[in-house]
Amino acid sequence: MQQAVFGRAANLKRGDFRGSAGEYFGIWIVNVLLTIVTLGIYSAWAKVRRNRYFYGNSYVDDHSFEYHARGLQIFIGRSIVFAYIILYNIVLTFMPFVGIALGVLMLLLLPWIVMRSLRFNARVTSYRNIRFDFTGKTWGAFVAIIIGGVVALFSLGILAPFASRWLYRYIFNNLRYGDRPFAADPKIGSLYRVWLPAFLIMLVGMALGTGLGLLAYFATSDGASFGMDDEPALQIVMAIYGAVIPAFLLIGVAAIFYRVGVRNVVMNATTLDTRHQLFSDLGRLRYFWILVSNLIVSVVTLGLMRPWAAVREHRYVVTHSGIVVDGELGEVVSSIQQSGSAVTAEYLDLEGFDFGF
Repeated sequence: MQQAVFGRAANLKRGDFRGSAGEYFGIWIVNVLLTIVTLGIYSAWAKVRRNRYFYGNSYVDDHSFEYHARGLQIFIGRSIVFAYIILYNIVLTFMPFVGIALGVLMLLLLPWIVMRSLRFNARVTSYRNIRFDFTGKTWGAFVAIIIGGVVALFSLGILAPFASRWLYRYIFNNLRYGDRPFAADPKIGSLYRVWLPAFLIMLVGMALGTGLGLLAYFATSDGASFGMDDEPALQIVMAIYGAVIPAFLLIGVAAIFYRVGVRNVVMNATTLDTRHQLFSDLGRLRYFWILVSNLIVSVVTLGLMRPWAAVREHRYVVTHSGIVVDGELGEVVSSIQQSGSAVTAEYLDLEGFDFGF
C-alpha cells in the first residue's frame, strides 16, 4: 500500500494549515472568559468558534473545510448528557438498584449516542460546498465500541488491533463525501506492527511500576525514621505512589505511540470512491515530543500558551495528512456535483445534537 502511495507521489495532495497562534489567541481568550462568566454555558458556542477557525484554516488543494454546527445544537446535546448524569447520581444515592439500572441503560445507549454524534459531526462538515455524511447503524457501533472494548480489555491489550480494525472500519466504511463512499481495510499484520512497540512500552511501565512500588514499600519499612507510628499504612501509600505514577506515565506514552501508528495504518488503507487513497505519515516520536513540550509550555505559562500549543499540534497533523488523487481533485468534485448529491448535501438539515462523543 505504501509503495502505491509513493509511486503516485505527484498526485499527493497534502494538507496545509494556514492559521496562526496570534489569530487563535483572540478567539481562545474570548471563549475562556465567556465560558467562565456564563458558568460553562458558553462552552458549546466556544466549540463552534474554535472548530470554525481550525476547519476554515485547514486546506487541501487550496480549498478549506467548513464547520456548520450551531452552538445551540451542541448545548442541547451536552445538557441531555449532563442531566442524565445528575439524575443517575441522585437516584444512585437514594435508590442504588435503580441507579445501577440507569448506569446499565447508559452503557446500552452509548453505541446509539456515538453513532448519532458521528453522523452529526459528518453532516456539519463540508469541503468545497459538499457535505460529508455518516450512515452507520447502532448495532455496528455496539460491535465496534462495546464488544471491541471488552475484547481489548480482557485480552490485556493483546487483541487491541482487532478492536481498532473493527472501530475504524465501522467509521470509514459508513462515511460519505457527497454520494461517494469511503472504504477502509487496515490489515491486522500492519496493526500488530504498530501495536508491538506500544505493548512493549506498556510492559516496561508495568514492570518498572511494580519494581519501584516494591522498592518504596521496603524502603519505608522503618516507620520510625519518618516519625510515623502507622508503619503499614505508610508502606502501602508509598508503594502505591511508587507503582502507579511511573506505570501510568509509560502506559500513556504507549497509548500515544499506538494511536499515531493506528492512524497511519488506517488512513493509508482507506480510499474514497475506491480510487483516491487517504494518506498519513505522522512520526510517533515527533508527535509525542509535540504533545509533551506543549504540555510543559502550557503549564509553565499558566495556560496562556495553550493557543500556540493547539495550533502547533493541529498544523503538524494537517500537514502530515493528505489524499493521493487518481486524476485531479477538481474532477472528483465536479463529478459529485454533476450527480446532484452535492446540492442534497449542501441543504441537508442540521438535525440532531452533538452529545460530545
